[in-house]
Amino acid sequence: MGLLSGRLSTFNKVNGYLAVVFGVALMVPFPSNSAQAADWQAHEMRRLHSSETVNLEALIDGRPVLMINTASRCGYTGQFEGLEALHQRYGPEGLAVVGFSSNDFNQEIDEEGAADVCFVNFGVTFDMLAPVHVRGENAHPVFAELARQSEAPRWNFTKYLVSADGDVVAHFPSNIRPESGVMRRAIEETLQSM
Repeated sequence: MGLLSGRLSTFNKVNGYLAVVFGVALMVPFPSNSAQAADWQAHEMRRLHSSETVNLEALIDGRPVLMINTASRCGYTGQFEGLEALHQRYGPEGLAVVGFSSNDFNQEIDEEGAADVCFVNFGVTFDMLAPVHVRGENAHPVFAELARQSEAPRWNFTKYLVSADGDVVAHFPSNIRPESGVMRRAIEETLQSM
């Protein structure tokens, strides 16, 4: 009995120690989605055809965001009009719209021309950022994370709806137009869940 009692006492001490260790480990907070959002959205980025840089995280400011890879010589370039309409309609309700110029599909002209297409031809007032890579090994970290959470853009004007917590809640391929019911419903549901 003495030997068994001694072993049980040691066992209980070890279990007590493990309970304390695991209890402390369980009390350590894991990063929240918003902390993760800060990680992948915290990038200094240059505005399209400008020397001004902005911090993407500050630009989004904890709001849901629609992120789009754009190109000026694409058959979907007319979607700038619909994206601007979404910005005008849902911006006051809390939606940020951010376009990322990209030449990954060889359909972007130089920055000056891209800026003319966006701002002059289509009257874009939402934030447009300077060209970045949106797929492959050289993808900007923002698009690497969007791809990790959903999939990489297969073409220009791929649209990602991201919650205020930094989670991709919907992904729309190029052929889904900004004015489509499915996009509007997804945006409205995301805004309602804020």
